[in-house]
Amino acid sequence: MSRLGGPYNSGVRGLQATVMRVVLRVVLPMVLVVVLSLGMLSLTPAAAQAGPVEWQEVAATSEGRQWWDVGSLRNNRAGNLTVLSRFQPTGSPDQPQSQRGDLYVMEIDCDQALFRDTSINGLPQFGASWQPSAGDGLIAEVIAASCAAAPSRSPQSPS
Repeated sequence: MSRLGGPYNSGVRGLQATVMRVVLRVVLPMVLVVVLSLGMLSLTPAAAQAGPVEWQEVAATSEGRQWWDVGSLRNNRAGNLTVLSRFQPTGSPDQPQSQRGDLYVMEIDCDQALFRDTSINGLPQFGASWQPSAGDGLIAEVIAASCAAAPSRSPQSPS
């Protein structure tokens, strides 16, 4: 009998097969969960990862109230401004007014005064289209105030 074909080698091959099954059924899914979880954290908008918020309220209208967060202002790779905002609609007499309202991550093109909501209450809005404020005084005020307070969009020279 050759050394490679003995009963010892078949036992080792069986053990190797068992170890591979365990790795494929148990270890690999756990690794995938960790990798996907870390990937999801990196997709979280910068506004959601920011520290304490510094809400600035714009003038209220009959539609409700709106705030934007100074600390969330960021210039994205496309050169547009992103900002976290909060909208609280005016409640009707028979409905209690929401305490917190809805949270939006707005992407703003300051040069053209256009915006799009890239996230609403933490849910990404894939394929959101650009739109003007279209007579919405709250959005127009958020755009104006955010753009005025925006960090410089020009590239910074190295020091």
